[in-house]
Amino acid sequence: MTRNQAPGRGRRAADWADGRLGIHTLARANLRKVFPDHWSFMLGEICLYTFLIIILTGVWLTLFFKPSMAEVVYHGSYVPLKGVPMSEAYASTVDIGFEVRGGLLIRQIHHWAAVVFVAAMFVHMMRVFFTGAFRKPREVNWLFGFLLLFLGMLDGFLGYSLPDDLLSGTGIRFIEGVLLAVPLVGSYLQMFLFGGEFPGHDVVPRFFSVHVLLVPGVMVALLVAHLILVFHHKHTQWAGPGRTERNVVGMPLMPVYLAKAGGFFFLVFGVIALVSAVATINPIWAYGPYRPDQVSTDAQPDWYMGFAEGLIRVMPGWEVGLAGHTLNLGVLIPFALFPVVLGAVAAYPFVEAWLTPDGRERHLLDRPRDAPVRTALGAAWISLYLVMLAGGGNDLIATHLHLSLNAITYAVRIGALAVPVAVFVITKRWCLGLQRRDRDKVLHGRETGVVRRLPHGEYTEVHAPLAPAELHRLTAPERPRPLELPARVDENGVARPAGALTRVRARLSRGLHGEHARIAGPTAEEYRGITRGHGH
Repeated sequence: MTRNQAPGRGRRAADWADGRLGIHTLARANLRKVFPDHWSFMLGEICLYTFLIIILTGVWLTLFFKPSMAEVVYHGSYVPLKGVPMSEAYASTVDIGFEVRGGLLIRQIHHWAAVVFVAAMFVHMMRVFFTGAFRKPREVNWLFGFLLLFLGMLDGFLGYSLPDDLLSGTGIRFIEGVLLAVPLVGSYLQMFLFGGEFPGHDVVPRFFSVHVLLVPGVMVALLVAHLILVFHHKHTQWAGPGRTERNVVGMPLMPVYLAKAGGFFFLVFGVIALVSAVATINPIWAYGPYRPDQVSTDAQPDWYMGFAEGLIRVMPGWEVGLAGHTLNLGVLIPFALFPVVLGAVAAYPFVEAWLTPDGRERHLLDRPRDAPVRTALGAAWISLYLVMLAGGGNDLIATHLHLSLNAITYAVRIGALAVPVAVFVITKRWCLGLQRRDRDKVLHGRETGVVRRLPHGEYTEVHAPLAPAELHRLTAPERPRPLELPARVDENGVARPAGALTRVRARLSRGLHGEHARIAGPTAEEYRGITRGHGH
């Protein structure tokens, strides 16, 4: 455009929008933001893309689903259910699968995307946990991610409860029993949820409103806040040459990263569509409509609710009488333990920050082996989850493997106490062994297979020095020191012991960062001395 030529319509529209919204300034500041390139960072993208797929397919399904428990008689095209009385919710879900063109595929994509979303969130959070990406200044973002995982699990339960089939009705009955076990207010909670005696006529409409409006709205707000904080903070990265706590080495958001992200979205969508087309999930037409006097033999929740199911199934059926009331401890204790376990996951970043003295910002990731206690805690938690998941499917394990149901239940009870402890010890020792191997590799270098005879007759293998990038990666970790007990001196100059809380904090800090949780790195003198001996 020449100096005297008037700007075109597009330029005028862009200037108008920028003058009122600041789009150009915002884009110029963020579109060139650098993101590191590593496959593990794509786990968070899978969470984002599956969430978008859930929203898109969920909006389509609401056009055909009827959230009503009014009774109708089915006269659709699925012959085995003809003449069977059912709720409008169940009938409309069957019609989506057999009457609406493409409806079954969309519903399968919606359900599979929900399962993959929770799985991706779980794996993504474990990646963040094991690498220490939750440390300052990202503790709040960890909470946002945790809430997204929890709400995803809750919305998944609400979603597969909407069809009012025999499987989902059994799950809702399970929730009713848990609510009734709550002392004093249990019956009020049950009345508030169901609007009367179970199953009532309001549970599906209420679940529908929460499933499509309340929970997704909160999740969208949390997701936006999560992404804003990701942009605001420098992105974490793995240690390497040229990478420090003050910079980020990678690719700009525009155009490289956005092009790769767009292609990855269609890859994720394609895989989920393929799985949905060839693997059926939640075939409600095979279960039939819910009836309070029937229970499906294979009644199992989605995998992410198996932990809660396992807690209930393996807990002994204890009951205690108190002031004329019966406390069902067999349900109440697992119901109270489930949020305690989740709360511990949410609070861990703040606990580690409390036990770490320096308080500096951390932008370089840890290798799991460089934080043995944290890695062992994460592995122990995963092992507990898997044991409880097996407990939640104890009936299927018994029937498919022809084992005793009681034997499986007792094995899960013992395993819930013993397996996490064993996994913690093994994982910690494993990490320390890997640290020793890294130390030897730094000192001795890479084995070449060439044997040399020294002048005095000794035979030794020639070791080649590591590449600079590999050497930097193995020597980069900077491990925090444990807290030291502060000296307390009163006004008379007499030394006083530290308070009980301070002593507990110092002891826990030594357990997390102490000498038994690390292998000392090689010194420069050791490296020079041993490399001369290997003939580098």
